[in-house]
Amino acid sequence: MPSIRISKEATSGIYYLTFTVRNWYYIFDRHNRFEILAESLKYCLRNKGLKIYAYVFMINHIHMIASAPDMIGFVRDFKKFTSSEIQKNIIATEPNVLSLFDLGNGKYELWKRTNMPKMIETEEYLFQKINYIYENPVRRQYVKRPEDWIWSSANPDNDIAIEPILL
Repeated sequence: MPSIRISKEATSGIYYLTFTVRNWYYIFDRHNRFEILAESLKYCLRNKGLKIYAYVFMINHIHMIASAPDMIGFVRDFKKFTSSEIQKNIIATEPNVLSLFDLGNGKYELWKRTNMPKMIETEEYLFQKINYIYENPVRRQYVKRPEDWIWSSANPDNDIAIEPILL
């Protein structure tokens, strides 16, 4: 079974990550929430040394292949910031939805605690995961071709800087 978190001993590798919304609730597809995710990643690219090799935003989860000098710090900060911003967005647009993320103690948790990190160690695994990421919106029948999904690095018009894959 894969680990739920990145190992402290191997924080600087290239990872395949999945961030999933609690209860698999469809939350990102409205009220500019995809933009909140995108802006947060762009901030991390500029300020945290994040490098993204492939990504896709789905309506209740994100897949990405990425690296950072402190991947644990990136994951922690990204989830904390986006959770806070999306909570504000929900309060402003759909306040009843917030109860889905209520922990019962006055706190809310948007993201599942698991990230299912898997270090990319082979070229074969890298390309398998890139294909999985790009095909995700096609499998869900959101689009017919990967490049048609706006919220993916498969789309040539995406505006999140993608690192070339050098093997």
